Amino acid sequence: MRLTRFSDYAVRVTLYLATHAERMCSIGEIATAYGISRNHLMKVVSDLSHAGYIRSTQGRGGGIRLAHPPADINIGAMIRHTEGNVDLVDCRECRLKGACHLPGPLDEALDAFFTVLEKYTLSDVVGTGGMERLGRMMPS
Repeated sequence: MRLTRFSDYAVRVTLYLATHAERMCSIGEIATAYGISRNHLMKVVSDLSHAGYIRSTQGRGGGIRLAHPPADINIGAMIRHTEGNVDLVDCRECRLKGACHLPGPLDEALDAFFTVLEKYTLSDVVGTGGMERLGRMMPS
């Protein structure tokens, strides 16, 4: 399975925010840190905010930050959210529909993929001491 760019950016945003938990961050600084489009990040941030993964504050002194501690943000749940309804193959128009039994194993494999990701939190994927190392790599 390959994650969408939307999910990739969602993980990047939350990793960045985890490494800068002591302050509000801006979409512009995250876009610059990763060398990605500010417009794409605005959509990702809006979605993550509506889903309750991050908090957004407007106005002077505003910005974005995680809505929960990194240890409380489940990577699998977040990626399930950002990926939406995933179909590994589109069987609707297939001439083998009904005779082919591949969709069952593919659904099982997809469930296994998410089950593994759901074992990890945001703090797990940064790793021990990783937040400090990642924070030093990113501009403040």
